[in-house]
Formats: sequence, C-alpha cells, structure tokens
Amino acid sequence: MKTLLSQLAQLLALGLLLVNTVSAQEALTLGIHPYKSASKLIAAYTPLADYLAGKLGVPVKIHISRDYQTHIQLIGSGQLDIAYMGPASYIKLVEYYGSKPLLARQAIHGKPEFRGTIITPLTSPLQSLDQLHGKRFAFGDPESTMSHLVPRYMLWKAGVDANALLEYRFLGSHDNVALAVLAGDFDAGAVKEAVFRKYAERGLRALATTPALSEHLFVTRSRLAPQRVEQLRSALLALDKTTDGRHIMNTIKPGMTAMLPVQDSDYDNLRGIMDALHEHGTLK
Repeated sequence: MKTLLSQLAQLLALGLLLVNTVSAQEALTLGIHPYKSASKLIAAYTPLADYLAGKLGVPVKIHISRDYQTHIQLIGSGQLDIAYMGPASYIKLVEYYGSKPLLARQAIHGKPEFRGTIITPLTSPLQSLDQLHGKRFAFGDPESTMSHLVPRYMLWKAGVDANALLEYRFLGSHDNVALAVLAGDFDAGAVKEAVFRKYAERGLRALATTPALSEHLFVTRSRLAPQRVEQLRSALLALDKTTDGRHIMNTIKPGMTAMLPVQDSDYDNLRGIMDALHEHGTLK
C-alpha cells in the first residue's frame, strides 16, 4: 500500500511538472489594431514577435483586431497578452477597464510625440479653420487620434461644429483622406503629419497643425505575471541597442528610432481633449 501511494505521488508530481511545463510554453498573443491591411501588419510585426519569443522563451503569435473598439475590448478583458495601441484607444482602455501595465512608447526620429495636420488643396482659398463653415471635410477612422478626435476638437474650438459643415465623411485611413482631398472630393481633411508630408508635393498644404501628443504605445493585460511584464518591458526598451533591434523597429514604422519609458500622465493632454469632446456630446 505504501509503495502504491509512493508511486501515485510520483505520478502526480510528474503530472504537475508536465502541466507546469506546458503552461510555461503557452504562446503569448501580440494584438495590433487594424490601421493597415492584415497582411501588411503581419509582415511588419512578425520580426518583433520573433524577437520577443526569443527573449521570453515562449511563442508569440500575432492577432489583428477586427476594429479599434474590439481591440480595446480584447486587451481590456485579458484576451490579449500584449497590445500595440494608439493614444486615444489607450485612454478609452483605461476609462473602460482601469489601468494596465505599460511597457514602452515609440519614438519617431527621436521624438515620443507626434502631430496631426488639417490639410487642404494647395490652390484652396481657405486660410483658417473658421472658414470651413459650409465646406466638405474628410476624417479617417472614427477612433483615430489624428484623423478624427483631435481635429474634431480643433474644429469645434474654431466654431465649426459638425452640423456647420456641408458634409463630412469617415474614409477609414489617413491615406484615403489625403487622396480624397487631392482629388477635390473634400475641401479639407485630417491626417497625421507623416501622411501630409508624404502627399504634400502632389498639391497639399497645411491649414492647421494639432498640438504635440504622446506616441503609440505597448501595454499588457493586468494578470500577466510581473516577471513577464518586466521581461517584455526590458526587451522593448533595448531595441535601439542593436542593429537587429533597429531593423525590427524600422520594419514596424520607418523612422522609428527607439522605444522609450512611458507613464499614464504622458497622455493627460489628449485625455483633456477627449473629456471636452465627451462634455460637448461629440464622443459617447
């Protein structure tokens, strides 16, 4: 009987060992919001996923969320282990689900802040935002920081509410907005600064520029083991230290030069803008 109990104990110990081994090897999921096509995003983030897998010793798989709101829900409810987020999505995440462990924010050409541009055709007579009364305006995605939320705030502060526009539409992407304004389908539109620079020589000029806002960032789910969180944070912050790491960042976004430390207060100015939009009734 004693021998049998000893054997059972050994089997149980072995079983627990196997369970722990399998658990330790469970894949982590890196979630990306759908700001480009899924095929382009998978190509852009696979080198980062492979790098993180090597640093952590576990597989890292990529998940492309269906839309921005779903992305917020997935990381908020703990269904994603790591998430790359835009600033506005991050603020909504904290509002709906509470604070999350922060890993790093990106720096483009050394700067962890970015701006947006309200664009108009080079030949347009428009000189200021208040002249957009009765005009046609193109936004990108409704959840986008620079192609909707901040420009919408700027228009409102200039006295141009949505109902003062002849027409406004959401075109899905920054590039779509730039091309539609170039084509003459809209009198003005909102894009991030990099997209304005991309198309400026084709016949665009800046009508207004947004304030500088903190860049996109990586967060984790609340219940990820603290040692995993620290491993992820250290791995991201070290990307600019090696040639391979710099290649990984450039694959995600040309011009990305580093991942830098981040804290929630970095997003307070955008949080104030979004709170004002809530009070005004623009955001629900």
